[in-house]
Amino acid sequence: MQPSPQPKNILVILGHPSNTSYSAALAEAYAQGAETAGHTVRVLRLADIVFDPILHGSDPHRQPLEPDLLAAQTSIAWARHIAWVFPVWWGTMPALLKGFLDRTLTSGWAYKFNKGSSFPVPLLTGRSAHVLVSLDTPPWYYRWVYRMPAIHQMRKTTLEFCGIRPVKTRMFGPVISATPAKRDIWLQQARALGANA
Repeated sequence: MQPSPQPKNILVILGHPSNTSYSAALAEAYAQGAETAGHTVRVLRLADIVFDPILHGSDPHRQPLEPDLLAAQTSIAWARHIAWVFPVWWGTMPALLKGFLDRTLTSGWAYKFNKGSSFPVPLLTGRSAHVLVSLDTPPWYYRWVYRMPAIHQMRKTTLEFCGIRPVKTRMFGPVISATPAKRDIWLQQARALGANA
């Protein structure tokens, strides 16, 4: 594989609470593909960091960020491209990832509102993203019947809200009925996505 002519700082965020999950395998494959292509890669596994995922009250600034969340913000600021890898549970993301977003993407850091305006000013511009989700529902059914709530939440009302764009998405599933050969094909696809980030 030829090195990328424009290497980037890439952050891979694993939003699954287990580091031995299939989502973890997808995240590792993505990171391997990116490194092979010459990118500089950091991997952040939410299962390994210590923080309270519950935002207590409506003002995040009254709840100091734990050291691991401050380090996560530093990695997000460092990155030019961020891959978010997580499973779809109950139609959306795991609670651990939602808590991470609530606590980390704070106003004044990821976005702000100007006085008198109802529209946000994004503060994380200049970054792109991939959203890789694994699911047991067939992707076509999740897209056309459930209308992809997790995808819309991450792409539209979270990442693009904060200025991260373009956001490309990829669904892998149904995992529950996939053969080992099929899962290996998906891992190869994740490596290719990382290489072409």
